[in-house]
Amino acid sequence: MSIGLIGGTGLNRLEGLEVLASHAVDTPYGRPSMAIEEGVLSGRKLFFLHRHGGSGGPIPPHLVNYRANLWALREMGVERIFAANAVGAISPSMMPGKLIIPHQLIDYTWGREHSFDDGSSGSLQHVDFTHPYDEELRGEIIRAADDAGVAYIDGAVMGVVQGPRLETAAEVKRFFQDGCDLLGMTGMPEAALSRELEIPYAAVCMVVNAAAGINDAPISMDAIRATLLSETALFVDLLEAFLKQ
Repeated sequence: MSIGLIGGTGLNRLEGLEVLASHAVDTPYGRPSMAIEEGVLSGRKLFFLHRHGGSGGPIPPHLVNYRANLWALREMGVERIFAANAVGAISPSMMPGKLIIPHQLIDYTWGREHSFDDGSSGSLQHVDFTHPYDEELRGEIIRAADDAGVAYIDGAVMGVVQGPRLETAAEVKRFFQDGCDLLGMTGMPEAALSRELEIPYAAVCMVVNAAAGINDAPISMDAIRATLLSETALFVDLLEAFLKQ
């Protein structure tokens, strides 16, 4: 079964991936963020797409062409999607340095092209999104983490915010009251578009900072980058264990 990996901040290239080909895919929705790399990792074929990639520089989260990205992965024959997200933590149990496998999300984004349904099909394309992450795929990721001895937390609610700015302390308080454990900028509409295309989708979150106002420490970009380096190594360990299954 063909696996697609969507990399985020800190995962713009995949260490150990033996690249066999690079595919520039045209879609009805334009070009994806970058050419899709087809390669082999841990003996398994993998299609890698960095969602912030771009020849003109990094694409901010609110300008990513999510529809083109998902459509292109499907065109390459991808049958399951493993996504990486760098996030901030609200929940005290999910502070920087941990991998989180979320089970739910709340979408706060706006203005993004969030559906393939443009009204031309002649019928409304309602999609069940009760459980946004595929439970079977989540289970396989969890088993892989156990096999590899990679520390993780099973279950979290990710609030997906617009970006690219970080949140105010008052906003974080509101998100906490809504039930969010984590805050990220790229989980939607990616998860919903994958569901529309009937591609199982699950995410692994790398916690890189405590959200605004959670503690007295200022948010440091240098600290975020340093945390990303260590967590990316953990993420790759988990991914390799998953592929070996």
